[in-house]
Amino acid sequence: MRHGSDGSAVIIRFRAAGGLLLLAHLLLVGWLTLRPLDVPWVTSPNFRPLAGIEADLALGPAPAARRICEGLLLLAPLGVLLPMAGGRLSVSPVASLARTALAGALFSLAVELLQTGVPGQVVDVDSVLLNTAGVALAHLTVVPVGRARLRRKQERVPGGPVPREEISQGPTPTIPRVGIAP
Repeated sequence: MRHGSDGSAVIIRFRAAGGLLLLAHLLLVGWLTLRPLDVPWVTSPNFRPLAGIEADLALGPAPAARRICEGLLLLAPLGVLLPMAGGRLSVSPVASLARTALAGALFSLAVELLQTGVPGQVVDVDSVLLNTAGVALAHLTVVPVGRARLRRKQERVPGGPVPREEISQGPTPTIPRVGIAP
């Protein structure tokens, strides 16, 4: 059987691409969020949920939209890249969303905790909330459609997966008993 002639080769290439893109995105996020900033003063950390979003809204609609969109978009690619790197096609959509959103929340929390030691960077709990929401929204808009397309593509490939209804189990094999050696 040639490489690429079955559906599993498509999944392997898809997972490899997902892993490479995930690594590149995480490096970019690390560079954007964990580099020291040279600022004359730093605001205090925000540990009260939604207080930063309220402050952004008080600045006006344009600055608020920019800051909120930045928070939503920073980790949003994880919503697509994590399932892509996982490569599962047959998975519960709810479980996939929960797993991906939890991983996004944990990664966002890790970034916020690492920022405590970086000069000029400030911890903000709203960043964790916005980043997690961005991951979940990206997952909801892209992953179900992508998985459906990949399943259709895999079914069209000769030698692809056989539906469960067509698999015949047959009788259970028996193993003959072997006596003790003399």
